[in-house]
Amino acid sequence: MKTSRSWCRLVLLAMAAGAGCHESTPPRPAPIGEALAELGEAERARFAVGQQLFNHVFQPEEGLGPLFNDNQCSACHTFPATGGTGDQELIRVARFEAGKCDVLAAEGGENVRIFATPQLKEHGITRQPEPRGTHRSRFIVPYLFGLGLVDAIPEDQILARADPDDRNGDGISGRPGIDANGRFARFGRKADIATLRDFVENAAHLEMGLTTPSRPQENTAGIELPEGADPVGDPELNEVQIELLVDFVRFLTPPPRRMGESEDDYKTIVEGDSLFRSIGCTACHVPNMKTGRSSIPALDRKQIYLYSDLLLHDMGADLVNVCSYGASPSELRTEPLMGLGHRERYLHDGRTRNLNEAIMLHGGEATAARERFRGLNELQRAAVLRFLRSL
Repeated sequence: MKTSRSWCRLVLLAMAAGAGCHESTPPRPAPIGEALAELGEAERARFAVGQQLFNHVFQPEEGLGPLFNDNQCSACHTFPATGGTGDQELIRVARFEAGKCDVLAAEGGENVRIFATPQLKEHGITRQPEPRGTHRSRFIVPYLFGLGLVDAIPEDQILARADPDDRNGDGISGRPGIDANGRFARFGRKADIATLRDFVENAAHLEMGLTTPSRPQENTAGIELPEGADPVGDPELNEVQIELLVDFVRFLTPPPRRMGESEDDYKTIVEGDSLFRSIGCTACHVPNMKTGRSSIPALDRKQIYLYSDLLLHDMGADLVNVCSYGASPSELRTEPLMGLGHRERYLHDGRTRNLNEAIMLHGGEATAARERFRGLNELQRAAVLRFLRSL
């Protein structure tokens, strides 16, 4: 890959610098899109290099495609800052029959690519053929802010909240998701991606067609590539590049809270928080979790205000989408509400810009909480919405 001299200097600094150690301190807020406040010099160097790679526009001569959705990571993750969301939508197609799920991976169902490189277009192929399945869904671009902290939450802390058989009778039966290899998964709206590295590699592979050390084969959606359509040897991203991209995402700070523009506004947010808890929303939207021990002080035993249990829940008929490895079509991982106040579209498919409507579309295990929200008076509902917009 062609790089500038400054980019190379940053790579060398990131690889050569050693991480310092100090006692864990409470996390300090940083502006959205910035690095975690407590990073050392070496980690900040890696964040800077990873950010440049995240913003790099890939060309077919560097491995882009031959099927792809965009040519740079930040093309999708751009609002309100690098690492955020975008207008693009991921199309997934799956087959769900007799209680069994086929994600149609060999046919490109995990991510339908809508563009082709010039080299592939020369052979008359302009996009990936869309596979035929029983379910087709669109998913909006997720925020990446704070995902390093999510990755650092101990698995047993998440699994302790699972209640697949609803033994306590509260109507909430969160289940852990799994990936293609049967591993516990916490990322992805279907809870089907196990680790942060998997999340980054999966995006590079399926969104941009970049092969990686653990995904060295092109995903051609069943198309036999004509000679010359893929001019770059595999893997197209090397181990150093993947690790830098992962560290950029790992070190992105969570979105800052916005706690009101006046004393009265602050009181409304506090009231909304109390009501949000009282009507049962926090049974799934768990306000905070704590990361485990880490050699990186910025990730070591930190509270993260995620507002999610990272488990799968049945969300009812209105939110039915595709199935995945461990998720039925009606199941979704509890959407983290962290950063909700910075978003403009809601629900997994971004179908609404109205937060009240998004709440009312909740069904399944969320039905009781939704109805309690409906039963609040107008001022109370407004307080809950104001609280959510403060996140």
